[in-house]
Amino acid sequence: MEGVVFQASQHRCSPGTQSRILNGVQQSLTATTMSARYNAEEALELIFTDVQQDSSDSEEEVEDLSEEEDGEEYNPEHDESSSEEEENSEAEREAFLSKNGKIIWSSTEYDQHGRHGVIKMTPGPTRYAVSHARDIVSSFYLFITPAIEKIILEMTNLHGFRKYGDSWTKMDETDLHAYLGLLILAGVYRSRGEAAASLWDAENGRPIFRATMPLKLFHTYSRLLRFDDRESRPARRVTDKLAAIRDVWDKWVERLPYLYNPGPDVTVDEQLVPFRGRCPFRQYMPSKPAKYGIKSWVACDAKSSYAWKMQIYTGKPTSGSPEKKQGMRVVLDVTEGLRGHNVTCDNFFTSYELGQQLLKRKITMVGTVRKNKPELPPALLASKEREVLSSKFAFTPTTTLVSYLPKKNKNVVLLSTLHRDGVISDRGDRKPVIILDYNRNKGGVDNLDKVIGAYSCRRMTAHWPLVIFHNIIDVSSYNAFVIWRETNPNWMSRKYNKRRLFLEQLGKALVTPLIERRKQIPRTEASAAVVKAIQNAGAPDQPEDPATTATSPARPSKRKRCQFCPQKKDCKTYTVCCKCKKYICRSCTLPYCPTCAK
Repeated sequence: MEGVVFQASQHRCSPGTQSRILNGVQQSLTATTMSARYNAEEALELIFTDVQQDSSDSEEEVEDLSEEEDGEEYNPEHDESSSEEEENSEAEREAFLSKNGKIIWSSTEYDQHGRHGVIKMTPGPTRYAVSHARDIVSSFYLFITPAIEKIILEMTNLHGFRKYGDSWTKMDETDLHAYLGLLILAGVYRSRGEAAASLWDAENGRPIFRATMPLKLFHTYSRLLRFDDRESRPARRVTDKLAAIRDVWDKWVERLPYLYNPGPDVTVDEQLVPFRGRCPFRQYMPSKPAKYGIKSWVACDAKSSYAWKMQIYTGKPTSGSPEKKQGMRVVLDVTEGLRGHNVTCDNFFTSYELGQQLLKRKITMVGTVRKNKPELPPALLASKEREVLSSKFAFTPTTTLVSYLPKKNKNVVLLSTLHRDGVISDRGDRKPVIILDYNRNKGGVDNLDKVIGAYSCRRMTAHWPLVIFHNIIDVSSYNAFVIWRETNPNWMSRKYNKRRLFLEQLGKALVTPLIERRKQIPRTEASAAVVKAIQNAGAPDQPEDPATTATSPARPSKRKRCQFCPQKKDCKTYTVCCKCKKYICRSCTLPYCPTCAK
């Protein structure tokens, strides 16, 4: 054995290798002596064969080291460094247990999540929308389809015949389009709170309103507009609170995602349409400017604010029991059909369970979290003795949680399945990237409310279905503007009030067909000029009839007393005789044909 040890020491190897060699020598000697007896030379040859194999194994283990490390002396602390690093990493990873004890959060991140999936749809208007949006009016008709117009006309005429009988003049598509055009023009002129009578005023009103239809007819349409059969409504209302406008709403909502593909970021939030009348599902929201109204859930594109999906909240179910996990149900409903997108929502919707459900659809989520959620660890909620503008993170393999302290003893908690690490920005407030992304995308629905409110067509009414219909017109006109702007990027490129010009052209285009077929000329000079200009533009090649021109009375700007009536009667009129130029009322005029006029 002494010779064996001497020969092994001639090989230059580390002490760890030497110990393995000696152990191998003892094992080989023990095994060989149990089977057979060898002389000294055969024993040495057998031993050195094992030594060479062990040395070759050790060379393979250290082949990745540099030449300088090969020349260094052996450091016994080097073998323990890897185990110490593992122990340090485990010591640095601090675990936080959630309130309900079901989720274990870690203080260090996992590299196992991020944006899931690839967006297969091209953001922007769909091919169908691009091919059918030939002009401004056709882009609006993408949303107010013939099927919707058919329901409105059938139900309105049915209600009109029931109320007025044979004296009711049937409403057709041209009348409906003109009525919608006047609503849009009233919003363009910021006349939402103005009385309709002032819009039709002869001196201070807008000529386009008198040129389109009389004020009495506009009031009649507003009063009789219906979207369902009133007699069959009670049976349907037992199971559906939205029965009065359900058919129109469903047909309109299914058109929204069919015409536009949202970008990578989608915002989900609530919208409140102002209304203080009687409604079975009217909501009170003190944080909103209107406070009372009809609430809707909206999913829209974070960049363009295109309303992609909407859902009206009709209150508690008919069964009476309150809905559980309402926020999660709403987000899953309005994001159905998305893949590869990121959803931004507020603390009413955000929860750990919702994030896991969206990940199954390849959708990520960023949102604020209420501090009473059971999935949050108490360690992140503590704000005392924390430095202002500091951030504290917690991680699971799929979720990142951050607690940011903008003010003393006040923290904000956000949850994200999009971000994989706790990156903090270089700004002076040291906000995490999660908060910056949330702030950038959270205002999609709020911006939709702002742009709609600027030129809203809403009118004073006591009928809540009409309030919903006005909101349908507002959202449709804005979505049509988004499609028209993206399909025609050079349209009005130097104008800053593009949407106002779009709505004004849309409103005038909708009322033009009714003005062209109008037979009675308005009394005011300005409105009469509008009617004549539109009718002449519609038939430029038709020569004027000299007989009709000769017999048509002049239209002065002022009214005067009839010069043929007694002075006590005080009958004022705009009509002037075409020959003597005297003012004459209708009761004093005599009808005659063009032949007699000559």
